[in-house]
Amino acid sequence: MKHGFSFPLLLCATLGLAACGGGGSGGGTGSSGSGSSPSPSPPPHSCDDISDLVDGVCQPFAVRIDARAATRFVENGQPVTLEVVLLRPLAEGRYPVLVFNHGSTGNGSDPSLFGETFVSKSVTRFFTERGWMVAYPQRRGRGASDGLYDEGFRPDRGGYSCEAATALAGADRALDDLDAATDWLRQRSDVDTTRMVVGGSSRGGILSVAYVARRPEVYLGAVNFVGGWLAEGCGDHREANRTLFEAGARFPGPSLWLYAANDSFYSLPYSRANFQAFAAAGGLGTFAEFSRAPGLNGHFLINDPQLWESVMDGYLAGL
Repeated sequence: MKHGFSFPLLLCATLGLAACGGGGSGGGTGSSGSGSSPSPSPPPHSCDDISDLVDGVCQPFAVRIDARAATRFVENGQPVTLEVVLLRPLAEGRYPVLVFNHGSTGNGSDPSLFGETFVSKSVTRFFTERGWMVAYPQRRGRGASDGLYDEGFRPDRGGYSCEAATALAGADRALDDLDAATDWLRQRSDVDTTRMVVGGSSRGGILSVAYVARRPEVYLGAVNFVGGWLAEGCGDHREANRTLFEAGARFPGPSLWLYAANDSFYSLPYSRANFQAFAAAGGLGTFAEFSRAPGLNGHFLINDPQLWESVMDGYLAGL
């Protein structure tokens, strides 16, 4: 069940992902090798991130392009490039693009998670079926991107910091990475630069709201799935999240905020309050809330396109 609320919005929050750092992207997978068996029998039980099982056979619905974006960053004397996974419809062409941003890695205490490349099958399928390309940039130190992953850690790097100054410095670093990915994408011949939307889940959601105000000449809108930078209850969470969300209120176009009940990182009342602060600061957008099946964590709403696809269709039609 969902309820939509439209307000003039202003963005000031820092998107949160997991235990003291947001909550993870949700629904994403690592590098997408095929899950199908090489032999025709027995049929596969699952397919890769660009295929669905149809009559026992994995049928592709998108084409994957693994690319690297050059940046202006230099670390330890070496140029930094970012991994960008592009997933487009089956036919070649020039497509409108959704730039979709990943979240954190829980509380930031497990470095083995830093190297996982994030893509979302549900997001990819939804957008490619409607003639869009989806770009998944992996920020510095994440996935196969170069550089240090440094989005607001404690001094011992044992996990994310709950202090606003450190958290917001990490968010600024992430926004710079998104800037580099945007500039690189706009140079590609298969990108329709007049039809670009930025989005993301968890930390990626709040980044999208904040970032679109940086580049209003580039993006038509922002899609925020369960966004936040510091989890509710993590130290300076309110100051960090409100600061990022309110920063996005300068964007003159609409944003879409998608949240769900039973979110282990951001309760619905908390997220509604963030939206209201965004609106009070002048931001424009719609807040939609949903309920997943009993027992499921609302933070992974992205995995249930049957809940949000009609709202998303309406949003895209209005851009």
